[in-house]
Amino acid sequence: MRDIEQTPEIFWESHYDAMSPISNGIPGKIVVRFSEGLIPGKALELGCGRGDDAVWLAQQGWQVTAVDLSYRAIEYAAANASRSGVNINFERHDLTQTFPSGEFDLIVASFLESPLEFDRAPLFRAAFGHLAPGGLLLITSHGKVPNWSKHVRPFLPASEVLASLGPLPQGWEVQFCDEVSRVMTGPEGQLDEVSDAVVALKRA
Repeated sequence: MRDIEQTPEIFWESHYDAMSPISNGIPGKIVVRFSEGLIPGKALELGCGRGDDAVWLAQQGWQVTAVDLSYRAIEYAAANASRSGVNINFERHDLTQTFPSGEFDLIVASFLESPLEFDRAPLFRAAFGHLAPGGLLLITSHGKVPNWSKHVRPFLPASEVLASLGPLPQGWEVQFCDEVSRVMTGPEGQLDEVSDAVVALKRA
């Protein structure tokens, strides 16, 4: 039987309990890059954390639904949205069990990863059925990590993230599948070049 201390629910509640409820308010560069040219519609964020991306999307005119496994993360994100003066629909989901209802023009999953065992492919395939015609599914994952990282497991390159999803639904196209480099600042001010594995899929 799995140790209760290692359940995803308890792990992520503990993770956010140890964090400040106040984030830096800066959206992810990949979310900004791939959504800025889109006409705002309905957006869904999978794994919203403290809500920076969701808040930014709402500020751009998107009708945002943001979900997370952690009640604490949703509490922090809702307070972030309130301080920013935007309305966001927050829902708590274990995405391995349930998926938000509705159809969306943009579905974002930024660093929806876990040090615990977590098969993301089925939930990304579930997202296929919730993307509106012409909509975009944007998946950003860790690629090359900084030299001070404690992660011991290698992350998948973008091509393998895409391959893990299996055959795309008919009419879908790959808009982008590659690594995007950036410079990251470490806890002691050190700098290192890292990369993110980005997959952007568009429904015809």
